[in-house]
Amino acid sequence: MRPKPATFDKKKIVAENRRARFDYAVEQTFEAGIALTGTEVKSLRFGEGSIAEAYAEVKGEEVWLVNSNIPEFSHGNRFNHEPKRPRKLLLHEREINKMHGAVARDGMTLVPLMVYFNSRGRAKVELALAKGRKAHDKREHIKEREWKKEAGRILRERG
Repeated sequence: MRPKPATFDKKKIVAENRRARFDYAVEQTFEAGIALTGTEVKSLRFGEGSIAEAYAEVKGEEVWLVNSNIPEFSHGNRFNHEPKRPRKLLLHEREINKMHGAVARDGMTLVPLMVYFNSRGRAKVELALAKGRKAHDKREHIKEREWKKEAGRILRERG
């Protein structure tokens, strides 16, 4: 098993779920391909698409991206796609088993962080295995983030 790169090769970010990192404590990230139709790819290339309220779920041996919105392509006529249809995510069986175990045992959630095109022009989803934060955890997270900013500012002033 070869080690995965720390960050994935992102060339063009289409949609980002910035709220996810605040609402969830991200444990591990995965890069997954998406099974798309032609008009969906064209729509994404124009920078349209949203994953703000999307999530992923493991059904049997497959992982599906649910509630993501890719609007219809303007010149798609009768070949157009349904904007909110569930989309299959392409992952290795080992990764799917790991996700299934974490969701079933540890009560974790599969949250899409962003949709992007890699250097080869393939549409990919960065998927996070995350644990939901409670309100007090979110406040703690904000305090920690503010303190890091403040510490950096103090160090810059003195150094």
